[in-house]
Order: sequence, then C-alpha cells, then structure tokens
Amino acid sequence: MAGRIEDYALIGDLQTAALVGRDGSVDWLCLPRFDSPSCFAGLLGDRQHGAWRLAPAGAAQCATRRYLGDTLVLESEWHTADGTVRVTDFMPQRGRGGQRSPQLIRIVEGVEGSVPVRGELRLRFNYGRIEPWVRRTGRHRVAVAGPDSAWLRVPPEVHTYGVDGVTVSDFTVTPGARVPFVLTWQPSHLPTSPRADPEEALLGTLRDWRHWAAGCRYRGEWHEAVLRSLLTLKALAYAPTGGIVAAPTASLPERIGGTRNWDYRFCWLRDSSMTLSALLRGGFREEAAAWRRWLVRAIAGDPGDLQTVYGVAGERVLGETTAGWLPGYEGSRPVRFGNAAVDQLQLDVYGEVVDTLHLALLAGLPMERQVWTLLRALMEYLEEHWRDPDEGLWEVRGERRHFVHSKVMSWVAADRAVRMAEATGLPAPVDRWRAMRDAVHADVCAHGYDRRRGVFVQHYGGQGLDAATLFVVKSGFLPPDDPRVVRTVDAVRDGLDHGGLVLRYRAHRHTDGLPGGEGAFLACSFWLADALLATGRRAEARDLFARVVGLANDLGLLSEQWDPRARRQLGNTPQAFSHVALVNTAFALSEPA
Repeated sequence: MAGRIEDYALIGDLQTAALVGRDGSVDWLCLPRFDSPSCFAGLLGDRQHGAWRLAPAGAAQCATRRYLGDTLVLESEWHTADGTVRVTDFMPQRGRGGQRSPQLIRIVEGVEGSVPVRGELRLRFNYGRIEPWVRRTGRHRVAVAGPDSAWLRVPPEVHTYGVDGVTVSDFTVTPGARVPFVLTWQPSHLPTSPRADPEEALLGTLRDWRHWAAGCRYRGEWHEAVLRSLLTLKALAYAPTGGIVAAPTASLPERIGGTRNWDYRFCWLRDSSMTLSALLRGGFREEAAAWRRWLVRAIAGDPGDLQTVYGVAGERVLGETTAGWLPGYEGSRPVRFGNAAVDQLQLDVYGEVVDTLHLALLAGLPMERQVWTLLRALMEYLEEHWRDPDEGLWEVRGERRHFVHSKVMSWVAADRAVRMAEATGLPAPVDRWRAMRDAVHADVCAHGYDRRRGVFVQHYGGQGLDAATLFVVKSGFLPPDDPRVVRTVDAVRDGLDHGGLVLRYRAHRHTDGLPGGEGAFLACSFWLADALLATGRRAEARDLFARVVGLANDLGLLSEQWDPRARRQLGNTPQAFSHVALVNTAFALSEPA
C-alpha cells in the first residue's frame, strides 16, 4: 500500500516529476512528460503497479530526510542495527551537458557500519498495466515495452538479478562508499542509452537549483515556506513551453475511498493570474514571462473555444478515461486519467486571462499588438455571453448555473480591459467595456446577493455559500469596508468552517453532481486570510495563515486539501494552487498595515 500523501517528497527535472516515499520507494513517475503514462503507479495501487524501492534490507521508513538546501535534491537517512545509510535522490535538469533523456539518479552512501542494502525495481509501463521485457546488456538492465524503454545502470560490484518481473539489487555499503544507480528513459527504437556521471550530475543539479533559488526576493517572516513554494512551482513548470501543471499526480482522492479523483497533470487558466502574481512577486520574471507566453499560445484561436484546461504544450484534447485495473489510492475509485473539464464552459477563465495580461503589463511585460487583438476578440465574445450559465470555477458536473464567481470574473475582464486601454492608448471600444463592467456589477449585486442574510451566495437563486465569493474583495469588485463584503467574509469563515480551515462549498450531489464530500481546501483558506487582512483583521489573518502553513509536510509540501478529523493531506500533491496562494498571502502579510 502507498504511504500517506504527506509521506511523499517531490523530485523533478522541469519536464516531469517523481514522488519518493519515506520508505525509499519511488511510487509515481511519468515519462518523459508530466502527462505521459507512468512507469511507476504504485501510488494508485501497490508496488506490483510499478515502484522502485532502495533502502537497507529489512528497514521500514527512513529516520530523517531533507532537501539539500534550496534544491529538489532529496537526502534520506536510515539508522539500522548494522549502521547508518544515506540515499540521495534527484533528477538532473534536462539539457545539462547535452543530456536530453530523463534520468532518475539514486546514490547510496555508507555512513556507519556495514549495512546490507536491497533495491527492487518494478517497471510497469502505461499506468501499471504493462510489464516490460527485460534483458541484460553490459552494465545495464534494459526494459522495453512498445514505445518505452528504461535503462538501469548499476556499478559492477552490485549483484543484480531478475525474479518474477522485479530487478533486484543486493549489496553492502561501508563508511565512505557511494553506490550510484541511474535509470534513464528513452524511446525504445533508439539503440543505446546516453551515459551520465552520477556525481557530476549531482553537483550540476545542486548548482542549478541553488542558482535559481538565489533570485527569490521575499525577505519576510515566512521565507522558508515561501521559497519552498516557489521551488515547487518551478518544479511544476514544463520548461520547453513554460506551462505549469496543477500537480504532478492523478487521482489522489479528495476523500479517502471516494470518487472525487481527478487528473491534475495539466495547466488550468483559472490559476493564471494568481500564478503570475506569485512568480512576479517572488522575483522570477523569466518564469512569469514564459507562463504568459504559454497562455497566449494556448488560447489563440476562436475565443468561443476557450478551455479551462490545456496540456503542457497547449494541447486541447485531454480525454478522460478510467483505469479499471488500478485499485486506487487506499481504494479510492475510479482512477481517472485525462480531464473532462476541457468540455465545460467556465466563463471565469476569460477574467483570469485578461487579469493575467493586465498584471503582466503592470510588471513591464509589453503588450504586443497581436495579443491586444486577441484580447479584443475575447472581450467581444464575453460581451455576448457573460449572462450565460456555466459550470463555474469548481467544474461542477451537474447543471449549469449563474455562478457569482463567474460573473465577478467577467466584471474583472471588463475592468482590466478598460485599464489596459487607458494605459496603453491601444484602440478599443472602451465605452462598451465600461458599460459591460457596470452591467455585470449591477447584475451581481441584484441577483448574487442574499438580502435577508446580507451576503453573496454561490449562484443566482441559491442559498449556499462559496469561498470563491471572497473574490468580491480580492478582485476589487467591492471595497473591503463595504458591509456586504465584511458580512460575506464572516459568512465564509463561519459557514464553511471545517476544523478551523475553509471548504470550497458544502459538497453534495445536488450542488455539484457528485457523491460524497471532501476536505478543507487549502487555497481557499489562504484566500480567507487575504480577505481578513483586507478587512482590517491582520492578527486573525496571520493566525489562519500560520495554521495552514503548518499543515505542510516535513519538506514544506502541500497537497490540495486537508482532512481535519484524520489529520492528513488529501488530493493531488504537491498542489500548485495551494503553493501559489501561500506565496501571495505571505507577500500580502509582509506589506505595511
């Protein structure tokens, strides 16, 4: 069985990522891209579905683990009756030294005593479904199945053999000994695997991450958490295109044993402006510009075809399927790959896109004329359709509704478009956009507001609360001292409370078309801290922020959700949305009152 979600560490090469458990097992890895089929899917089943464990023989979990400074190089240490062993796991960033194939490198180091170590490599391609054919060639074990091949290079002193589809490595380490293992993926039609010096690759990987981290300009109280969050965002970026995935995993449940299990290995437009803000505030202008370029390429075309989610290179077809052969994380089924949200109408993304372009302009990124033409086309479409019902920010799988957040983000689109036109002098129907801004504002205040309680609700005609209504203050739709804002913030805090954190909304089949509930949503909890801060309650905001940051695992990683009763992380991990919100709230708290 896989470990708890918080038991996993992240390592990556800026094109894909692996999850490494406390027990020394790599239980998730997709190659060669984030959204490729996995070769290790033990996370969604057991080790028979693909995993690579490397640890002292008979040992359970490591005693300590850490990242080596501000990097994604993981160091785990085991203390056994025979002595102490240290394992260093990392993935070199591709392109270094001409290396273009993804590699996972594991170096076993003897610290004290003479310790027997065992490695068990189970490669299972296509999400744990296909056991490859394995042969020995020189110092390599080569596994081949269809388009995939994986080459395991081991030192000659390591006894390696195959048994029942498992490549086993038995050896003993003594103080000072370093035993490297290199796993390389490449297309199966290529005849040989590129070779790499593991020690040189380690030094280069450490340098790469440290050099990048040195650019962080946050200097506040929460530096460690902010920098780890920014490092995580960098690790979730697909370097060739600049796209940033929501998480490197798929189908980790929002409720243990439940059905709310989604594939997050794609890029969501809903995250765009908040992600850009976090990168710019953090000092990483190059990544922010790359994200903006990805966004502009992805949305190019008919504005009526705008999707909420795209592939890492801007792909539009992300068909959702279920994997019946996988039992799911702790029995949480179905296991889904792909995401049907591509077919939904989510009007809020138009506001996210325009807000992203506005933030980029404020940061000095130029507004190219062709991008302005695209923006005008988006606005023309939105002028005609903002009154339509949609599936909303949370991608409900029930009937379309008039979600307040979608309307507020339509207002954001008009507001930011007007501001950009005024700032740049570029040609635009500014009067029409102003009229739309006013019309949307009046519509939301008339139909999205419960006058009896004095709060904004999830959708027109409804009574339910939604943490996304906090955007009435986050977006500037209403000033923070407006009584309607204050009451809505209080209502979300009290009415969506779940163990001192915040639910997205009260999840029921009649609200989102899905059975069962879910955990507290960490990004929404950060949004509440933002809203509390905006409405003058700094101490309460700070306390909430500290509480959510404290839910990160020992390596500073946050998943999507938290179960306050079981006190464990839920959902895909690590979650970009959670880490983006952490960064933005930390910067807000560091600003003068």
